[in-house]
Amino acid sequence: MPTDSTTTPADPESAPPGEAPRGRHLGLALVVIAAAQLMVVLDGTITNIALPSIQTDLDVSASNLSWIVNAYALAFGGLLLLGGRAGDLFGRRRMFRIGITVFTLASVLGGLAPNEGLLIGARILQGIGASISAPTALSLIATNFPEGKPRNKAMGVYAAMAGLGSTVGLLLGGVLTDYLDWRWVFFVNIPIGVAVLTGTKLLAEGERNTGRLDVPGAITGTGGLIALVYGITRGGQDGWTDTLTMAFFGVAVVLLVLFLVLQVRTTHPMLPLRLFKDRNRAGSYATMLFLGAGMFATFYFLTLYMQQILGYSPVKTGFAYLPFSFGMGMAAGISSKLVARLAPRQIAGPGLVVGAAGMFWFSRLEPGSSYATHLMPAMFVTALGLGMSFVPMTLGAVSGVRDQDSGIASALLNTAQQIGGALGLAVLTTISTSAANDRLPEAAGTFYRAIAMRDFATVAKAGEALTHGYTTAFAVAASLFVAGLLITVFAINAKKQDHGESAPTAHLG
Repeated sequence: MPTDSTTTPADPESAPPGEAPRGRHLGLALVVIAAAQLMVVLDGTITNIALPSIQTDLDVSASNLSWIVNAYALAFGGLLLLGGRAGDLFGRRRMFRIGITVFTLASVLGGLAPNEGLLIGARILQGIGASISAPTALSLIATNFPEGKPRNKAMGVYAAMAGLGSTVGLLLGGVLTDYLDWRWVFFVNIPIGVAVLTGTKLLAEGERNTGRLDVPGAITGTGGLIALVYGITRGGQDGWTDTLTMAFFGVAVVLLVLFLVLQVRTTHPMLPLRLFKDRNRAGSYATMLFLGAGMFATFYFLTLYMQQILGYSPVKTGFAYLPFSFGMGMAAGISSKLVARLAPRQIAGPGLVVGAAGMFWFSRLEPGSSYATHLMPAMFVTALGLGMSFVPMTLGAVSGVRDQDSGIASALLNTAQQIGGALGLAVLTTISTSAANDRLPEAAGTFYRAIAMRDFATVAKAGEALTHGYTTAFAVAASLFVAGLLITVFAINAKKQDHGESAPTAHLG
């Protein structure tokens, strides 16, 4: 995160910069930080597998179901920069503890939620906790591990948790939902959170910076995004000329314009607009926005398709995603080596083409599509495209950034991914629901009522309508990747020598 020139010691046990903290066990400290990162990233995918079960148990409408994903993404992405800044000002270890505590308590509330309103509220609190703990965890690596091999190893483990968390979340979500109950996808965070909080005594605090939080910026920015997403969701359900829909769009415009004005005028902005002056950096953020939208859509609609239409159990759904995780990891490894030889757009461009092709492949799904000949290869192709794109976009986001802006520049990449995912999912859910209802009014409700009544002819008819909605969303998602491709081709012109050897890694889930 951005820092000021004046700092004050916050912990007498802290080590000077670049030295290992005295009396600390670096191996155990790394376990604590890695476990926290794993928990935050895992929560981005573990809930997806449980969505059909949550929808049935709490009687959640098709249009509101996406809020169980978006509530977390909006709070996480919208407050991520503020959370990192809070760590700089009030102490990274202190804020890390607060973030983990909020996340853990929110997980308890989510697991106990009796209705969709309280569950969505718990997801918002989880996002707030994650927005504090995730950036402070990254900062604590710099505080606790000396430069060189120890810090490089710690950063590698931290980055690995992003990919591992996504995979573990999909598999664990299936096992917990199938053999216990969907509520355990939230309860599982409790022992991890308690263990992390117990282990924070192993972490050094580091130094604090002077300055202040941009609370007005956080309120207007996050509030504007929430109003925009709600307006999109409500518009698809109640009509775009609905009075309340129009009101939320109006509130979104006012709040987001006010946010930009505040960022220009405030001394300590949450989002320094100077970071967007470089075309490569701005292009990387914009491309990641579209990548996030496509990736969120993939997990969301594929999960519904596999469990509703193909009848997969949650466990089978989790294991069905393994080709996606394998393709993502393989492509990320290849692109990490190619960045030293090729310009970013020469890697990300083909990656986006491949990703768009995979999404188009999904758009050809039918109620009886085979996993081996359709789903599995389409997953692998899409994952290859995403994996090829993430690394050069990450490098583009931090290339040429001043030292004091390096933290916020990399955090912005994750913010773009989360916000893009939330906005994209809101739009695509609206499109999917509308397309399905055009084929069969209230398709989702009809589907579940027909299952309860064992009216299999109606189940098949409703399943065809829902599949049409999902494939329509995939087709639009493919166009989002194409939009990212156009930005990459025309906005990003950096050469391979413009980038350093390493960069922070964006969350892959």
